[in-house]
Amino acid sequence: MLLLRSLLFNFFLYLGIVFVFLIALPTLFLPTKFTLLFGKSLGYYVILIVKIFLNTKIEIKGKNNIPSEKYFVASAHQSMFETFALQAVLDYPVFILKKELLKIPLFGLYLKKIKSIEIVRGTTTKDNLNFFDKVATIVKSENRPLLIFPQGTRIQADERVPFKKGVGRIYETLKISCVPIALNSGNVWPKNGIIKYPGKITISLLEPIKPGLARDEFIKEL
Repeated sequence: MLLLRSLLFNFFLYLGIVFVFLIALPTLFLPTKFTLLFGKSLGYYVILIVKIFLNTKIEIKGKNNIPSEKYFVASAHQSMFETFALQAVLDYPVFILKKELLKIPLFGLYLKKIKSIEIVRGTTTKDNLNFFDKVATIVKSENRPLLIFPQGTRIQADERVPFKKGVGRIYETLKISCVPIALNSGNVWPKNGIIKYPGKITISLLEPIKPGLARDEFIKEL
């Protein structure tokens, strides 16, 4: 039964992604807001099929913790789930992501269109040297929250890894509040394998960390 549910879920997941990618093609030539609407719609769709095919309840807590002023989000990362679902929860986030994703046919075009910010992991490049300037410029010009996964990659639900130092530099550079997000999506949709499990996914938007802390103090608090 788990295998059947997982196969059905995967089928409808990728069917939905392909469908949205195809019907959204005209938005590549339109203002960014139209592409973002399709991204948000895909987020709601993924939440829906997780509920239907994986028999999983979704709970979103702490939306009242979203500030009225500019902020950025530092989210735990255990699954593909949050890369879709957080588009439904947040107000059109700007993603920070690995540069390799921009090379995926069509998908990369959409990522560029919505002004995602790329970073090359584990190396010093010209692009990385300008990374924090790009972040500051986009946050200043866009009325959208920045979204970063400070663990750097998906991890197991029970795994604990140090946060990347870049999140502290972003906090220091932007001088705006950070909304941490805790979640447990890896219990339902693990990072490896095709099997998904029934259960409950909780996304918790925690109390914002105000600007003004030292970099190391901020990372410790986060």
